[in-house]
Amino acid sequence: MTKKIRAFIACLLFLLLFINSLYAMEMDSTRSEEVIVRFEKPLVRVAREVIRLYPSVRGEIEETFKSPLAFIPTVMLIRDRNTFQNIIGNSPVVAIAMSGEDLIIIDNSRMKSYPFTLKVTLKHELCHLYLHHYIKEGSLPRWLNEGISQWVSDGIAELAIGKNTNILKQAALSDTLIRLDDMTETFPGDERSLLLAYEESKSMVEYIVGEFGPQGIVQVLNVLRQGSDIDSAFRYGTGVSLYELEKRWHGHLKRQTTWVIYMSDHLYQLLFVFAALLLTYAFIRVMMKKREYKDDGDHATDIPEE
Repeated sequence: MTKKIRAFIACLLFLLLFINSLYAMEMDSTRSEEVIVRFEKPLVRVAREVIRLYPSVRGEIEETFKSPLAFIPTVMLIRDRNTFQNIIGNSPVVAIAMSGEDLIIIDNSRMKSYPFTLKVTLKHELCHLYLHHYIKEGSLPRWLNEGISQWVSDGIAELAIGKNTNILKQAALSDTLIRLDDMTETFPGDERSLLLAYEESKSMVEYIVGEFGPQGIVQVLNVLRQGSDIDSAFRYGTGVSLYELEKRWHGHLKRQTTWVIYMSDHLYQLLFVFAALLLTYAFIRVMMKKREYKDDGDHATDIPEE
C-alpha cells in the first residue's frame, strides 16, 4: 500500500470521526462578508474578535504573496482542550487547518498561553488554507508548507509541546538533521523528531528568505503553481537546486552553531555547574580536614602518662 493510499484512508477515517464529533456539539454561528465563525456559546466575544481581526490577517497574507485570497473560510472555536482533542484526535497542536473544507479549528483555551495569540494562530492556519488553494494539491512539500506558515506568522507554529530552543543546534552539531526529502508528505510521530521537523522547516524557509528575499519564496510558489516539480521550482525560482540549497543551509547552520558558540549560549548553566562542583569539592575538603583533626585528637588522648 503506497503512502498516498494510506494517507487517503487515514483522512477518510479522520473525517468520519470529525463529523460525528461536530454533530454531537451545539454551536452558534456568526459571519461577515469574508469569514464564517462557529463557536460554543460562551465564546461569543471571541467570535466577534475573529470577525474583527480577519480583514487585517487576510490583508497581510495577500500582501505577502501578492495574490488575492479567493475563498471564505470557516473558523471553529472550541472552548476546552478535551473537546478539541476529541474532535481532532490526540494531536499536540492548538489549532488545525482542514484544507478540503476551508476550515480552521482553534483550541481557545490555549490562546492566552505564550506564544499563542488568536491573531497569530488565525494567520498561521489561514496561510495553510491559502497555500492549498494557491498550489496544486500534492505539489507542496509538508516542510515547505509548514515553514512558510511559520514565517508568515512571525515564526510561531501550532505545536503545544514544550519548545526546545536548542534542538536545531544539537541536530546540526551532531549531524542528525532530518532530510527535507523525508518530510515531503508527513512529519515524524515522536515528540522530539516532530519538534525538530517544525524547527527545520522554519529555519530552511528563513534561510531562503535571507538569501533570496521574500520574493524568492513567492517565485518558487509561482513555479509550483504552474505544475512544475519541487526541484524545478527551486531552480527557476532561486537559480539553485533544492539539493544544493539544502547543503548550503546545513553549512549555514553549522557555521552558526560551532561548539564554542553552543557553549557560550549555555554560559550561565556551565558556570552554575562549575560553581556547584567547586562547592562540592570544598565541602569534601572541609569534611576531610575535620576527620583529620578528630583523628589527631583521639591519638593525643591515647598517649599514656609517664
